[in-house]
Amino acid sequence: MTMPINLFDLGGKVAIVTGSSRGIGRSIAEAMAQHGARVVISSRKIDSCRRVADDINARHGTDTAIAHAASIASKPQLEQLVAQTRRTFGRIDILVCNAATNPYYGPLANIADDQFRKIFENNVLGTHWLASMVAPEMVERREGSIIIVSSIGGLRSSTTIGAYNVSKAADFQLARNLAAEYGPAGVRVNCIAPGLVRTDFAQALWSNPETLTKMTENVPLRRIGEPQEIAGAAVYLASRAASFVTGQIIVVDGGATIASGF
Repeated sequence: MTMPINLFDLGGKVAIVTGSSRGIGRSIAEAMAQHGARVVISSRKIDSCRRVADDINARHGTDTAIAHAASIASKPQLEQLVAQTRRTFGRIDILVCNAATNPYYGPLANIADDQFRKIFENNVLGTHWLASMVAPEMVERREGSIIIVSSIGGLRSSTTIGAYNVSKAADFQLARNLAAEYGPAGVRVNCIAPGLVRTDFAQALWSNPETLTKMTENVPLRRIGEPQEIAGAAVYLASRAASFVTGQIIVVDGGATIASGF
């Protein structure tokens, strides 16, 4: 009798997850390890990365995770991240571009040029760099998954995080373009667009009870998300369950983008 195929099995796969020392990135890395992948934990601070990698190895085996510090603003550091992954695990099958920055909170009219530039260099250019670094081997194997963690901010306006939202909209188009370029070689590129999630990164949006109530009162699920609720979408996009999915945006927002104002 033919054994059923586990569509979400990531056994034998190697995943780099940026911004994975906490929040959404950590949840994604932990979920991928749980589904059989070996994972590279990366953020700017090596101690934080090592703690996460040690925790994953304690639960899934000593060769499951490694830690490597890298800033998404530094092309040489990202090149070292990719090189270290290949030296340790021999390949890269999955790239999750989760790390992002938002150094400014307020109206676009007041944002400084260097703040606007930093948002785009980190959130868009850094993602482009990493995708370009890992894609050649995926193209050669005719298989691979690149996942960009964007935001529903890329679908909506904001009077406080406008530049960040513009960068997240750019991520959507970057995914579409890369999907078109790499698709003929079997490499898939997709975006996840989370709504408001309880992370340190988004704390300014949910830590004030009055603001939180206002932001969730019309959301169908009447709450914000938790980091682990984004991880399932990433596992799906990385797995054979999504083998015919590319160039898409998967919105994970509790219904925020379809919320009624009436």
